Amino acid sequence: MYTVIVILILLVCLFLAVVVLIQNSKGGGLAANFSAPNQIMGVRKTTETIERITWGLAIALGVLSLLATMAIPRHSNESVIETQVDPNALNVNAGSTVAVPATTPVEAPAPEAE
Repeated sequence: MYTVIVILILLVCLFLAVVVLIQNSKGGGLAANFSAPNQIMGVRKTTETIERITWGLAIALGVLSLLATMAIPRHSNESVIETQVDPNALNVNAGSTVAVPATTPVEAPAPEAE
């Protein structure tokens, strides 16, 4: 489910980028290219349509982002290491010994007198 939502988010982002690039901040954009007098959709209607599409895609992006947050796969308390490592593989043979290096204790320096 999470993967499907992420793919939808990517598609909405792609469409939103295309729609925003079509727009022109001064009212030109797509309407400027098709501003013939016999146009079915006038300049005003083209701008309104693109603006509505932009708002719709922005709202869809917000909703899909919230859904993705709720659909993030949750793992149990079991560690990944515990599930991937065979516990019997870590057993040391009874007859073998393991050498542990000896360490010498390090003393902390005495505090300086004021």
